[in-house]
Parts: sequence; structure tokens; C-alpha cells
Amino acid sequence: MEEARRGEQLEFSLQPERLKVGSREERASFGRLSIIANGCLMTEGVALDSNELQPGPYVSGYHLAEWLVRNWWRLAYEPSLTDDPDETPMNWDFAHWMSTIGEGYVWPNIQLASDGFQVSVGSFRSEDPYATAFRYVGAGRSELIGLECLQDAARKLIDDVLRMLDGAHTENTELHRLWPALLEDIDRPDVSVRRRIEAMLGFDPEEANPAALRKRVADVDKLGCDAVAELAADANTRAGDVVAASDIERVQKEVGFDGRVEDVVRPSPDSHVPVWGTCDAWQVGVATAHAVRRGAGLNGQPVETPMLASMAGTSARVINERDRTAPAISFAMDDGTGSCRIAMRSKWETGRRFDLARLIADRLFENNIGDPLLPATQSYTYRQKAQRAFAAEMLAPIGAVDDFLDGDRSEDRHHDAAEHFNVSQMTISSLLRNNHRL
Repeated sequence: MEEARRGEQLEFSLQPERLKVGSREERASFGRLSIIANGCLMTEGVALDSNELQPGPYVSGYHLAEWLVRNWWRLAYEPSLTDDPDETPMNWDFAHWMSTIGEGYVWPNIQLASDGFQVSVGSFRSEDPYATAFRYVGAGRSELIGLECLQDAARKLIDDVLRMLDGAHTENTELHRLWPALLEDIDRPDVSVRRRIEAMLGFDPEEANPAALRKRVADVDKLGCDAVAELAADANTRAGDVVAASDIERVQKEVGFDGRVEDVVRPSPDSHVPVWGTCDAWQVGVATAHAVRRGAGLNGQPVETPMLASMAGTSARVINERDRTAPAISFAMDDGTGSCRIAMRSKWETGRRFDLARLIADRLFENNIGDPLLPATQSYTYRQKAQRAFAAEMLAPIGAVDDFLDGDRSEDRHHDAAEHFNVSQMTISSLLRNNHRL
């Protein structure tokens, strides 16, 4: 595993205990559960009949293992639908909050939120100190691990639970049926593609409309597998219709602008950008922006619109002709000959500049595997988060923003900074907040 991944750890530990009541599978896999992420105990709490801190609650590991299997694809690929963990919809919660497992146990208040490469393991205190038999008291924290780390930990727990069941002569359970079926799906590339799209749409396996899913899978040949998955995540985030290949074809003809792929700017050759997927998405985006600015000889100066358009291999018309807008997403669509069509969603100059910078980033990222479609969407996938980080740092580098503000954090000065760098005030506020200036 890459250097940046060393030290990551996730462990589901189940210490067996005796249980006199319940189903055979519950009794066979009963024990004290503790979950450790990057060395941090995420399940610490106090039982109501004890004043001592406990490493975790007593639960049946069978139910946790079954939950992990049933939600495998959504845990891996369905991104957060909001940046506020308290405002996620119920359907998302049941696939990502461990506290929803139920079956009469007080499960940890742990949220697992993936962006396709990195997984945030968030642990939260019990809200009511008297409402449950086990009260989680650990301070709210979030640990970041790689997706493979989560899946390895899940595999180990599932295998451990199956051994406990077999050791108690409790075979032919639902888990014995579900786990081999999941492994078979994982090993079949065609099925894995379908499961990934289903998950990013917010559906469990086989729950999406079959005809609609077939259309999405058919679009892979025209738009690319990763692109279709991004469009699925975007539709889930917007709670709207999926942008289809037919939509892209129509929009690029009606409101698109011409571009040349070979004219897109290249980063400085001596740049060191983190390996895709091995660190936070924002780190990849910011490092790539620094590399482009250094290669272009920019030293804190604003990027004027003609220069930005040239960097994207197109003309300034893509920014200035704001009556030509795409309905759902900004995108670049390649025709396979070196030419492309670029469409912008925003009606505002700053919004179009920001999205054009995102499309520049998408061509430069290491994950670019040649899909015809490069989408800039509203979702929280790793790719979209990296795009946004690139665009913010490319158009308004935090060091230059600091110099411009010169310690003045007033709203008026923020407005002046937004005008100076030709970005929105929201971009300036986000930059300052994300870089701990606010």
C-alpha cells in the first residue's frame, strides 16, 4: 500500500460472551463490540448499571455483519448528500448510520460516509443520557480511512462471525447466503459496475427501476463508466433526474462551446501532487492548482478570464455568453478527435469561471482515464471535492487572499477580495473557513 496509507487502521473487535435468550445466530455471535479507528476508540460508553467506562456495548455480531453485507455497495460508493451530518435523509441514514441496525441493541452512534476513496468514520455522543441501556460518552470525533481499510475490517468481522456461527453448529443462516453472493458480485466486473451505479443513485442492489438502470448502464459506452457513476451521485444529491447521454448530446449542440483538448494547460513538470485517492481530496486539488499556477508563472495574481479560457483550451465566450446555460451540470464532452464541447450551468460570471476551472482540473487529475464526459456536479464524491478545491485555490490562492485582506476580516473587505479575484463571496468565505482563518 502507498506510503500515504500507512498507519490507517479500522478494527471491529467482538469479545464473545454468553447469551441465554434470543435466536441461535444471536446467541452464537454475542459479545462486547469495540470499534477502533486510527488508534481512537469510537465506542466508549457507560452502561446504566455501572459507573465505569466500557470499551463498547454488548451486541450480537450477527446483525452488524449482516448490515455490513447488505449495505456493502452503498457504504463504498454512495457519497454524503449534505455536508451536515444532522440533515441526511432517512434512506441514506439506514445505509450509513450504525445506530439504525436495531434488533433491540444499542448500536454505536457511528456514521460511515465514503466519497469513493476515503471513508469518514464519525462517532457521536448519546444525546439523551438516560434514554438507553448504554450511553456513548466519547467526544465527537471523525477519523479518515481508505475505503480498502473499511472493507478489510468488514471482511474480517464477517468471517469471524461466520466462524462463531459454524462453531456453534448454526449454519444455513441468511448471512451464510448473503456473503458468498456478495463475493460473487464483487468478482464480476459487469455486476460491480451495475452495483456501483445503483449505490450512487441511493439504491440497494436490485431496488432501482430495472429499465432506468439499464439506460444508465447503456450510457457507459457513450460517456464512460466513471462519468455515469458521477452523474448518478449527482442525481442522488439533487434528488432529481439523472443526466443521460441523450441530455448531454442535446445540450452540447444547443448551448455548448468549442474547445481543443491539446490546448489545455499543463502543470509544472517539477510538481509533486499526492497520489489520487491516498489522501483528502482537497489536498490533491490544492497541490494540482499550485502546480498549474507555477507552470503558468502566476505569483498570486488573479487569473483573468481570457487566460482562464485559454487554459481550458477554449475562448472567453464560454464565460461571457451567459445566456447559453446547461440545465443541470457543467461539463466537457470529447468527440474522440481532440475536439470537445464545453457547457456551463451557471448564469453568473463567477460561477462559470469556477466551473471552468473545475473542468481544467478534471483533465489533469491522475484518475482521468479517458472517459468522453468530464462532469462538474453538485455531489460530494472524491472527484468533485478535488475539483472544487482546485478551482478555489487556482482562482484565489489562500496566500494571495491573506495578503489582500491584510488582517481585515470585515464583510466589506471579503467583498473586495471577491471582486479582486473575480470569484464569489462564498468562495472567499469557504477558503478562509477551510484554511482556519475564520
